[in-house]
Amino acid sequence: MAGLLLAKPAAAQSCSLSMTPLAFGNIDVTANAVVNGTGTATVSCTGLALSTVGVCIDLGAGSGGGTNAANRIMANGSNQLRYGLFSDAAASVPWGSGTWPGGSASPVGFNIVLSLGGTGSHSQTIYGRVYNGQATAAPVAYSSSFSGADARIRYGLLSYLLGCDLLTISQTTSFTVTANVPATCRITTSDLNFGSIGLLAAPHDALTTLAPTCTNGTAYQIGLDGGLSGASDPTLRRMTKGSETVTYGLYRNTTRTQPFGNTLGSDTLADVGNGLPQTTYVYGRVPAQATPSPGLYSDTILATLTY
Repeated sequence: MAGLLLAKPAAAQSCSLSMTPLAFGNIDVTANAVVNGTGTATVSCTGLALSTVGVCIDLGAGSGGGTNAANRIMANGSNQLRYGLFSDAAASVPWGSGTWPGGSASPVGFNIVLSLGGTGSHSQTIYGRVYNGQATAAPVAYSSSFSGADARIRYGLLSYLLGCDLLTISQTTSFTVTANVPATCRITTSDLNFGSIGLLAAPHDALTTLAPTCTNGTAYQIGLDGGLSGASDPTLRRMTKGSETVTYGLYRNTTRTQPFGNTLGSDTLADVGNGLPQTTYVYGRVPAQATPSPGLYSDTILATLTY
């Protein structure tokens, strides 16, 4: 009696894709510096032992869109933040997609050789970069979502080097790219020098600058304290040399009629940031008074920016 030998069918390869969120965290856009972040794409495959599975990962434009793979957009309403996705830490090789010709970049490909148990996996780092030169970005949370063809693998029993278009099986996933721009302020100051004065029989004026920088749309106030003498009246601060003093005042306007103090909503300087340094002036006046002995008189003022 003749027997019929049936061969066990080979297991078909199957691959899945998972991707972690790429979260840039808090970004101080007023610092005008690039900010880098990373995510991870992991491909896991099963199939015939020791077989080679070619894989290509496509990253499309995402929900925020973009002009190309190196110039994508995270958005919050009409507010936008530019970034790019890359396959290298130096951000020199943009990561694109075969379904996004406008991305002007290729997918990332690799081969997975399955083990004797018929399994294999590969993890690929996604490098993100938020660009500098976006100081006027609004302080809000930004995001772009990837799903469907924007976050997929193509795979098959061929080397990826033969071309991603020959890998005809696909699988998709979803992930997000996020960044938060918090309200941020900083201030730089310059010394105020009244110069060399002989007799103090008449008022002597001088001015200096403050340069606050606050995120776009952030309201702020600048206050100046009473100096080392703790003067409560902004017009009666004191420069000292030992026990001797020279009285002076600081003002918010050139005619020296608006004292510059530290009481919020009263004698502070209020404005709204635009993301760039905003130069403002401090007007000083030494009023007529009795002249003390010659020498260097000085005081230290603490500038406080509240937002």
